[in-house]
Amino acid sequence: MPDGRPIPAPGHNAVDFEQRVDFARLRDYRLARARASLDAGECGAFLLFDFYNIRYTTQTWIGGALGDKMTRYALLTRDGEPMLWDFGSAAKHHQLYSPWLEPENCRAGMLGLRGAISPEAGLMRAAVTQIKDLLTQAGVADSPVGVDIVEPPFLFEMQRQGLTVVDAQQAMLDAREIKSSDEITLLSQAAAMVDGVYQDIVEALKPGVRENEIVALANKRLYEMGSDQVEAINAVSGERCNPHPHNFSDRLIRPGDQAFFDIIQSFNGYRTCYYRTFSVGSATDVQRGAYRQAREWMDAAIEAVKPGIGTDDVARVWPAATEFGFSDEMAAFGLQFGHGLGLGLHERPIISRLNSLADPVEIKPGMVFALETYCPATDGFSAARIEEEVVVTDSGVEVLTKFPAQDLFVANPY
Repeated sequence: MPDGRPIPAPGHNAVDFEQRVDFARLRDYRLARARASLDAGECGAFLLFDFYNIRYTTQTWIGGALGDKMTRYALLTRDGEPMLWDFGSAAKHHQLYSPWLEPENCRAGMLGLRGAISPEAGLMRAAVTQIKDLLTQAGVADSPVGVDIVEPPFLFEMQRQGLTVVDAQQAMLDAREIKSSDEITLLSQAAAMVDGVYQDIVEALKPGVRENEIVALANKRLYEMGSDQVEAINAVSGERCNPHPHNFSDRLIRPGDQAFFDIIQSFNGYRTCYYRTFSVGSATDVQRGAYRQAREWMDAAIEAVKPGIGTDDVARVWPAATEFGFSDEMAAFGLQFGHGLGLGLHERPIISRLNSLADPVEIKPGMVFALETYCPATDGFSAARIEEEVVVTDSGVEVLTKFPAQDLFVANPY
């Protein structure tokens, strides 16, 4: 942004009096990044089943029950336009409402719904035959085909028909690594939605409220504000805080509980992962101490992030697993943690002592990722959990997550 202005979180409507997200520009950017990644490697085409990669290259989306059933797929050849096979009448919908795709490239497809239709029915065989013919027409049938994720019977059928299959997921994650200004604005808008939900949560966070009621409240508010997918909400309170269960229950919240929440949702596809910790009514000294420590680890991580450093430099500011009660880094994975945000919840870079010390990734301007810290309290059951979403700039970072988190927030104090 010019003159040091903050990253905007504009209104969600399209208007004539402000420049907001330019969706045509966003679509062009994403397809160009995917093409560049394809052209940089050995593949003649990418065949994509990961629904985030499908959205990135075709600018289409089906969520809910059909988004993850491995029946949607897209084909991108070196010189061709994106081709999409979608669930039944969705293909006709794209022909009517997605003019950036060639109508003849939007086709109905069905492979088996994760094996519910047996491979013996021949749907996969017919699909691979069609794909191979399209690759032949494009002149790339003899080049490797990059596939991101795949059901084993489909992979076996590709191999049986003589196609060489290699990994495309690494190339697509490379493409998605650097966010455009439109992507960053969408991530900022998504974070602003969660800012508001946390205000609702602290007003509702009183003894007698159940964790699942907070989850219901958050879902309702997010969908009212325009979320296109509430992927998950963790609600963890009282004795459930340590160890962190990464879920929610029907537990009744009690006076003096520590409680933390994670809101994972998307606006126009772009995700949030946004923890906040509260105490209910009052807080003990050990709860405040755990929170101060989690905040110190967070501030040290944010301070460390600069373009050109490695993710190992960030991971080193966090404690080793054995320093906060775990036997090794695998057992503590996800507690002192960073992960890229975009169309997917876990994009590049992944920052953790488990992987970053041995295999660091360079931090670059335009990356967007979440940083998470966790500190168990000395009472043996309370714990603090903080998460901030950051955009890497030429000089450091800008924080997208605005709900107050510098000090432990006591909700509805007595």
